[in-house]
Amino acid sequence: MAEFSFDLLRRRPDVEAPNLFAVDASDRLILDEAAEALASAKPGEVAVLGDRYGALTLGAAALHGATGIRVYQDALVGERALDRNAAEQGFGGAYTSHPLDAGLLDGARVVLLQLPRSLAELGEWAEAIARLASPDVVVVAGGRIKHMTLAMNEVLAGSFGRVDVGRARQKSRTLTATLPRTAAATAGYPVRREVSAPELPGGRATVVAHGGAFAGAALDIGTRFLLGFVAEMGVPSTDSAGRPRGRTAHDAIDLGSGTGLLAVALAATHPELRVVAIDSSRAAVASTTATAEANGAADRIVAVREDALFERPDESADLIVCNPPFHSGATVQAEVALRLLEDAGRVLRPGGELWTVFNTHLAYRDALVRMVGPTNVAGRGDKFTVTVSRKPV
Repeated sequence: MAEFSFDLLRRRPDVEAPNLFAVDASDRLILDEAAEALASAKPGEVAVLGDRYGALTLGAAALHGATGIRVYQDALVGERALDRNAAEQGFGGAYTSHPLDAGLLDGARVVLLQLPRSLAELGEWAEAIARLASPDVVVVAGGRIKHMTLAMNEVLAGSFGRVDVGRARQKSRTLTATLPRTAAATAGYPVRREVSAPELPGGRATVVAHGGAFAGAALDIGTRFLLGFVAEMGVPSTDSAGRPRGRTAHDAIDLGSGTGLLAVALAATHPELRVVAIDSSRAAVASTTATAEANGAADRIVAVREDALFERPDESADLIVCNPPFHSGATVQAEVALRLLEDAGRVLRPGGELWTVFNTHLAYRDALVRMVGPTNVAGRGDKFTVTVSRKPV
């Protein structure tokens, strides 16, 4: 068996920082609490949901001999970190990656789960496990106590007949769910809802949201503020030097698309735009695709799962819009947003514009000037600021 060490796990290609780690006490506790179930699992009977950087998957393989592990990770950076950590420690063949579907859960008898912060995300996962996994499945879910709530017990109880609370250890705790309520486990996700706001084209839109999509089936206040400027975001027929752009269609990117409402607004307001909606979240990409279809914009919007803009060619977009995140997991981390904004400067064509909304106290304007180009404040509200940065010609 290959040598394995939790201490060698790394977060890359995600943000690395002295206060950020690829493994914590909750990973170890989940594996310890699931030891008996893992010992009796046959190849292909173990599934892992929400593994952040590979600690659960590789720990199950290295410490408990699990094989044929099936893994679901919402974030693309988590998938790539798992692949990298597995390769470096010699466990590349221990698992396969899957979307949240039957391929992940059919016949699963042991599920290891890092509790997500979103109750909707946990609810979608729990429903899928109860509906698709083996009737004798054992779900061992865990997290840091400071991020756990009693509502998580209730969400699990909605899909399982029994939820046992484990003892705390090193500020972590587990919840073990058994007896899936298969009769009640109807597919409640994605959620479809009509939202109304004067900032939306026509004043309303349909949003379709999977559990893990940011803001869910609602319009978050940052995106809503940015939507008020969509009419100003059209690509002019000449660049900043007065030269004709020479194209009848232009390329726009919604960076961090979430549920896709901003991409839909761009497509509806500016028929000259070809919109690519990019997000690293599986749930967000699926939500954006469904939202585009629900609003008759599926032929104008392509949703893709990518890490930031790293797969986009240099100078390939005329317009980028972004409501950047400022957390890495539960930790406030400005670098998460800065890596998006920096790459926008590379991907914009000369004369192209980046429109950004952010919490005013974060004061990204100086960084935008440095990374993209001259930056003006387009609007400032009680909480948010919208800026427009133009790449020099």
